[in-house]
Amino acid sequence: MIRIIKYTSPRDFDFIRCREEASGVEESVRAIISDVRENKDAAVYKYCKKFDGASLSSLEVTDAEIEAALSSLDDSFINIIREAAENIRSFHCRQVSNGFIVNKKSGIVLGQKVLPLARVGLYVPGGTASYPSSVLMNCIPAKIAGCGEIIMTTPPSRGGSVNPAILAAAKIAGVDKIFKIGGAQAVAALALGTESVPRVDKIVGPGNSYVAEAKRQVFGLVDIDMIAGPSEILVIADKTCRADIVAADMLSQAEHDRLSSAVLLTDSKSLACAVALELERQLLSLPRREIAAASIKEYGAIAIVPSLDDAFEISNEIAPEHLEICVDNPFDYLDKVKNAGSVFLGKNCPEALGDYFAGPNHTLPTNGTARFSSPLSVDDFIKRTQFTYYTSEALSLVSGKVAEFAEKEGLSAHARSVTIRFDEGGAL
Repeated sequence: MIRIIKYTSPRDFDFIRCREEASGVEESVRAIISDVRENKDAAVYKYCKKFDGASLSSLEVTDAEIEAALSSLDDSFINIIREAAENIRSFHCRQVSNGFIVNKKSGIVLGQKVLPLARVGLYVPGGTASYPSSVLMNCIPAKIAGCGEIIMTTPPSRGGSVNPAILAAAKIAGVDKIFKIGGAQAVAALALGTESVPRVDKIVGPGNSYVAEAKRQVFGLVDIDMIAGPSEILVIADKTCRADIVAADMLSQAEHDRLSSAVLLTDSKSLACAVALELERQLLSLPRREIAAASIKEYGAIAIVPSLDDAFEISNEIAPEHLEICVDNPFDYLDKVKNAGSVFLGKNCPEALGDYFAGPNHTLPTNGTARFSSPLSVDDFIKRTQFTYYTSEALSLVSGKVAEFAEKEGLSAHARSVTIRFDEGGAL
């Protein structure tokens, strides 16, 4: 089922990025955004009925609904959410940035302020799977950054309810308002504002192709975290690794989406063959086996490489979202990793640990964008403002230099704005 290849060049893996694109998505999304801009809540209600089959009397989730969700869940699961939230909080607290002031010379003060975004929108998908873990991963860094308000949207069921686990995670993470809206219309409502939904400064969170396209189109009106593609995992393993473990880890991502990719790089032909057999065996018992099987067939691969050093060179070319280093001495190889969203070290660190519980963020760069971008962090929910102060004496010492620089660029008004301060009457 899965292809086994003998590596020859980075182009051997071009197929893992050849994703299908839904026809007409761009035009459909543009029409939805335009409708929400003009008709606000009325458009949102219409699309909730059209796409989710939900006839709603109100868009906002009530406190009573949230409390009912909490009471409907087992205490053990609530405690797991709380513990995961604490792990995420503990990790992200260490990302907090501080401003600074530099007294460069007498009469000069330079500095930078770090300010939280006032209001952030969090999109949480529904559909074939719902992800309370995404609520924690997106909301907690924003709260740590000091954002004033977190607005969450998530699709309703046909009956108008929201998954209880999502509501519980939102309560624990500190979401301020929750709206029963999905798809491109949710992104439009967050970006533009409606009678019910407040306009936000940034939209974060994963979604389907319509959500991704909507985020692309509203970028500039608001900031966004990233345009996330299908999930990816790349495993580097040697002959000491168990084939069943490697196969299980690959399938953990393949079950996300038919377009997800799972790749194994190994210097062991025997492991490669054993993992291929294990994938077929384990697929038989997966509830989402049709999705996982399609992913493995179209976007999965096992590559036999000359050495583990070669494996890391290939991995850096691919720049995977998730990278597992399944060897006995993983820290010996960590410095070889140049491009990866999140790295999982050793044989006891499945990627799922990072998805739910360990603490590092699971919102990660996909489609090779780990070459230049980073996991979601506290830094995604702040902005930096610079400030400059010069006394008259300090400005006089550099005024000629600034004016000359401005004149070289042909900007005489820039130059005059400096020199005029030293015309008759002296500096201000």
